[in-house]
Amino acid sequence: MQPQPTAALETVFRLESPRVIAGVARLVRDVGIAEELTQDALVAALEQWPRDGVPDNPGAWLMATARRRAVDLIRRRENYARKLAEIGRDLPASAPPPEEPADPEDIDDDLLRLVFTACHPVLSAEARIALTLRLLGGLTTPEIARARLVPEPTVAQRIVRAKRTLARKNVAFEVPYGPDREARLGSVLEVIYLIFNEGYAATAGDDWLRPALCEDALRLARVLAALMPKEPEVHGLAALLEFQSSRTAARTAPDGEPVLLRDQNRHRWNRLLIARGITALDRAGAATGAAAPGPYVLQAAIAACHATAPAYEETDWPRIAVLYGLLAARAPSPVVELNRAVAVSMAEGPAPALALVDALAAEPALRGYHLLPSVRGDLLFRLGRTAEARTEFERAASLTRNARERALLLRRAREATG
Repeated sequence: MQPQPTAALETVFRLESPRVIAGVARLVRDVGIAEELTQDALVAALEQWPRDGVPDNPGAWLMATARRRAVDLIRRRENYARKLAEIGRDLPASAPPPEEPADPEDIDDDLLRLVFTACHPVLSAEARIALTLRLLGGLTTPEIARARLVPEPTVAQRIVRAKRTLARKNVAFEVPYGPDREARLGSVLEVIYLIFNEGYAATAGDDWLRPALCEDALRLARVLAALMPKEPEVHGLAALLEFQSSRTAARTAPDGEPVLLRDQNRHRWNRLLIARGITALDRAGAATGAAAPGPYVLQAAIAACHATAPAYEETDWPRIAVLYGLLAARAPSPVVELNRAVAVSMAEGPAPALALVDALAAEPALRGYHLLPSVRGDLLFRLGRTAEARTEFERAASLTRNARERALLLRRAREATG
């Protein structure tokens, strides 16, 4: 039976829109217009697919449709420019601008161009993140707000202003090199990481995983690592994503339900990706030298502890707790503190960890963050305070927008009281 056109279109558009936007942006040199043309292709699909059926390659259909519209736009621009030239042919001619020198490090990758363009320094850090998550990650405004722990109207304003700024400043659609590349690197790494996280544990929807996002993020991290071999944080991010990706096959049951780390079949972990992660982490260490490791290198070291442990019970939790302490000092964050509390609970027991979690209760950034009551519920359950644990699991379930995660939390709530 052929899939329902609207359901298929929603899925395809979510997965393919970053590539379509990137491919069109290379033609029109404007990410805002590229997004509009991609939306036009979506409208065309909504009109045609219910009548004609879903095409065999819906992603290619969307790309072809958007590119045709882009070509039409370019032709209209050229016709307009030609008419202006005819009107002004008697005016003194100006010399054409010199061509940019070819960069031996340039990459022919539209998605990477899109990331670096959206991370241009003319935008604020938060605007770069919001725009890239929208364009490359295919996230909706509510999903970005959820991921960034900020109100939805704030995210919407950031995205609109960011696109206007890029157009007004005539920002080139390119992968920069030299100092410009280094200036944007921090934002690029952050958005790649956030895109991977959205694929690794989707903030909303029916699916626990969105593998296409993980694959795009991992590929971009590998490309950057090859491009910038002396940057330890680039290798650190690549290592982190390799380790995290290695567990993908074991993170869901046959029915699509999430499988927690302690319950995963480690024989299903991808040993090739783990080996790649170890290699990347070694390169990060060599590039770091005597300097203090950065946040991505520290997170990769934490992931390595999980990836190399033969069993959940044999995980080096004391080392993980120490690494989280270093990470909290290097990149302070209530989410990092929450993760440190989990590690402390495994290394020292649930009681000291509960004190750390309770200290985070007043953090504004964690208000509405479902993992806070989820972690607290787990700690209370381990302490035998089952009625309180059930309340926390139910609260966590009410906060998450992911259907699979909600089902897991509600199951844990039922289990807490037998």
